[in-house]
Amino acid sequence: MKLTEFFHKELIVTNLQANNKEEVFEVLFNKLLENGYVKESFLEGIMTREKNFPTGLLLNGNNVAIPHTDPEHVLKPAIAVATLSKPVVFKNMANPQEDVYVNIVFMIVLDSVHSQIELLQQLIELIQNRSFLNAVLNANDSNEVIKIIKNYACLV
Repeated sequence: MKLTEFFHKELIVTNLQANNKEEVFEVLFNKLLENGYVKESFLEGIMTREKNFPTGLLLNGNNVAIPHTDPEHVLKPAIAVATLSKPVVFKNMANPQEDVYVNIVFMIVLDSVHSQIELLQQLIELIQNRSFLNAVLNANDSNEVIKIIKNYACLV
């Protein structure tokens, strides 16, 4: 599957006002649940996994988090996105003692472990592009985010 096929406008929240990562998780989880992508157990799964395996990434300027959890909590694959009106704290993937102030969250929802590595590689390539992250962060709505992802994903 191509990376762009995982993004759906009903799973994108722009300019979200959240006080912490748990609030971001709840908002994205509710979108995923309402639209039939995940089971009720997904939220607890993602919170637990984040505690044990932090997903904050320091990327010169716009930091990103890519939380995900085990396939048993997933009904169908997707990537939910939240751009944040102000950064929230995640722990650094490379150094779990360190805080990372995250602007954009890409919540990965996969129903198979096998697809995870390939998808992560494509997503990592995409989020290393500073102009891509700036464009997503400045997008006004989910339709604009989808357009930006389609434009940049073809470069990956």
